[in-house]
Amino acid sequence: MIMRIFQVVTRPGKEEEFARFFHGTAIPLMKGTEGIVSVLPGAARPETPREFSFVMVWESLGALKAFVGEDWASPHVDPAEAELVESRSIRHYDLAT
Repeated sequence: MIMRIFQVVTRPGKEEEFARFFHGTAIPLMKGTEGIVSVLPGAARPETPREFSFVMVWESLGALKAFVGEDWASPHVDPAEAELVESRSIRHYDLAT
């Protein structure tokens, strides 16, 4: 299994708008995606109000590629959120059991 950690930092002043997108669109989308075993969304905290994240566990690299394509190692951003995001990062790990 592949653990994928996706993090975004919103543009200043876009925190509330991104939070609506995150809770209303991104979380339901990821929870309903075929090939995902687990989704752990991380919402902003008072000390880091512009940071959001997802920890996702995918059943296989093939399942991840089926969702994001061959460029699976790059952070993909939904066009609806692109103008809200200042930066993004992505990391991948083999899930240790």
